[in-house]
Amino acid sequence: MALIARIAWRNIQRHRGKSLVIGIILFLGALIMTIGNGVVSGMERGLRDGIINRFTGQIVVISGRQEQDNVIFTPLGKDVQVITGYEKIKHALETSGYVDKFIPVGKGLTLVLNENGDVGYSLVLGVNFEEYQKMFMNNVKLVEGAFLNKDDRGILITSGNRKRFYDELDFWFMPEGVKLNDKNLTDEALKYKDRLDVKNDIVLMGSSMENTTMDLRLKVKGIVKYEYLDDYWKNFNIIDIESFREAFQYVTASDAAVNIPSYQRKLLETDNLDSLFEDNVVTKAGAGNKKYEIAELIGKRAARKKPGIDSGAYNIIFVKLKKGGSIEKSLRKLNDAFKAAGAEARAVPWGNAVGQLADLAMIMRGATIGFVMLIFFVAVIIIMNTLSMAALERVSEIGMMRAVGAQKSFISGMFFAETAVISSVFGGAGIIAGGICISILNLLHITTDNNILELLFGGNVLRPTLGFFDIMIGVIELAVVTVIAAAYPLTVARRITPLDAVTRD
Repeated sequence: MALIARIAWRNIQRHRGKSLVIGIILFLGALIMTIGNGVVSGMERGLRDGIINRFTGQIVVISGRQEQDNVIFTPLGKDVQVITGYEKIKHALETSGYVDKFIPVGKGLTLVLNENGDVGYSLVLGVNFEEYQKMFMNNVKLVEGAFLNKDDRGILITSGNRKRFYDELDFWFMPEGVKLNDKNLTDEALKYKDRLDVKNDIVLMGSSMENTTMDLRLKVKGIVKYEYLDDYWKNFNIIDIESFREAFQYVTASDAAVNIPSYQRKLLETDNLDSLFEDNVVTKAGAGNKKYEIAELIGKRAARKKPGIDSGAYNIIFVKLKKGGSIEKSLRKLNDAFKAAGAEARAVPWGNAVGQLADLAMIMRGATIGFVMLIFFVAVIIIMNTLSMAALERVSEIGMMRAVGAQKSFISGMFFAETAVISSVFGGAGIIAGGICISILNLLHITTDNNILELLFGGNVLRPTLGFFDIMIGVIELAVVTVIAAAYPLTVARRITPLDAVTRD
């Protein structure tokens, strides 16, 4: 082995030109592959931060009656089916052992109304905002006004939607008590600042093809933006869950908590409606001498604790798994648990839930990986050709070695050792240089406002990353390139015989 190493090193020095050419190719290949691996890893992290960690989680639970998995960006604002039996689903999630966090929400399309008869639209998320922020790493950032606190009724309008509303409906939304800030005005709004039609509340009407809806007026509590991928999530304004339920005529927590006492229920079930309005109606009900107003009998809610927010209806549940959890295995286990509990629900992966957005992200990731593999393939071909030419130019040398007793395995070992040394030195330098380039790219803080590039970057800033796993992938890729590139030249060298040496001379 030591003899093979010495001969390999001598041959590298003797054929410096060709060795340098092969080394430069390996260096550039390793450099580009390392940078490519860093970009791909940064993109995967960006997808986790921008979509999984900050908007959907790894798994989305939807109604068992929901036909399409795409429930976030539904085509033409199609309804998302209401989830029934939430308590069973909640129990299955809490006792799973592999679910870290989850939050139920309402998602729908609303119409935006005004007194001029103009109609706009808005996608809304009905949530418990404080829990939503905890779940998604405070992804919602305040621009003006205030956030929704516990039990608040109101709406948080995204800055992107506010600009769109101004373009379409000619009024500017502002939280009450907040002064206009020129920096937050569009160029068009700034021109008409003195006669800007400012509104502190908004009238929304739920839009549904299957259920009845109603309109309601909500105070604008704040103007917000999403920290990650705002160009995509800005379409979603945020309202409190009870207002969402009222707009879409879902069961609210208050509705679910209504409990009319039995004696009042008997009165309301009577066939003689006139008897309800007699003076002695309460006395006849056996309620003693205490008198009740009829409105109290019909609409009174039993004395109770404040209803929990989970008492009402939802149509989506976002689920985050514990670190290292497998999405595929968790999906299978969750769906089995729902079936066993008799819950009319099913779990789908986040990519299915966001539809085309995930498809676009995966296509871009695939294109990046494809580019890296193309460099890999080109490097293999060039190195293979160069090594083959080197073997043919050394026919006399190899033939003489065979003549004095060198076996084919010795020749193969010598060629492979030469390639391995060049690969280690130049390829290793390429990996190190690639790591330095990744660090420089992070320091440059390259930003973009292009929607497509935001998906590639995982946000509006390019954040490539290179961890130990990425470096190991680079080393493995380099080793594979070396082995594949050397395979054919080794075959050529092994076929050389002493007769070939004599003939060549």
